[in-house]
Amino acid sequence: MDITLILQALIMGLVEGVTEFLPISSTGYLIITARLLDFWTVEKADLFTVVIQLGAISAVIYEYFGKLWRTFLGLITQKGPHAQLSRTLIIATVPVILIGFTMATPIKAYLFNVYTVASMLIIGGLLIFWVESRGTVVTAEEVEDVTLKQAVWIGLIQCLALIPGTSRSGATIIGALYLGVSRKAAAEFSFFLGVPVLLGAGLLDTYQSRDILSGGDWGIMLVGVIASFVFALIVIRWLVAWVSKHDFKLFGWLRIITGVLILITGLTGWINWG
Repeated sequence: MDITLILQALIMGLVEGVTEFLPISSTGYLIITARLLDFWTVEKADLFTVVIQLGAISAVIYEYFGKLWRTFLGLITQKGPHAQLSRTLIIATVPVILIGFTMATPIKAYLFNVYTVASMLIIGGLLIFWVESRGTVVTAEEVEDVTLKQAVWIGLIQCLALIPGTSRSGATIIGALYLGVSRKAAAEFSFFLGVPVLLGAGLLDTYQSRDILSGGDWGIMLVGVIASFVFALIVIRWLVAWVSKHDFKLFGWLRIITGVLILITGLTGWINWG
């Protein structure tokens, strides 16, 4: 395998692992990184950005296996607080599946570009500041306390993340905060909500696009998946500790600064974003 390609896959995996569960848009940063690295062909790079999400979501399953298993059992028995969590996760997942299946192709065709990413990074950053500054009465302290009504709205808000640069984590976490979910519960609900969404997207795209990959390409994919798993696990543990003492305004600043830099460098010709 090409050493340069392996190093690029490691970098892409690092970017995915670090950004997937932060409210800053992993897809956006992966598109930017792929353009800067001139990573692979565009077709393979686009597939890679979806497949390596399997590593990140595997980190959630590893870290929260006990709670996820109890939630699965709660779905079967329909008893206890984990039954409520299973219901809310299912309800919140349905909208993005329905809209994703119908809108995925035109979204990829028209919106997967750096300028869409930059615009959504800035808009999302401003929304973080707005939600954090308005103040909300917390009605769901723990993830099991999220109501069915809150789950419906979080699921609808998650659909915005189909636009690159929006951030699935950002949409669900900030949306949950707006609806009265505590920061810790919002982060964990976003983690768990990513399991069916990211697993489904990663496995489906891998199956549909399997013909564009040769034997050696699977090794490159594996490098990215492993890297994303390791760094996602680190970030998950850090984020849960962070939100117990801090708000999300830091990520708002990061989004806005990144978006502005992309627009400036692109419009002035400093970087050809393609």
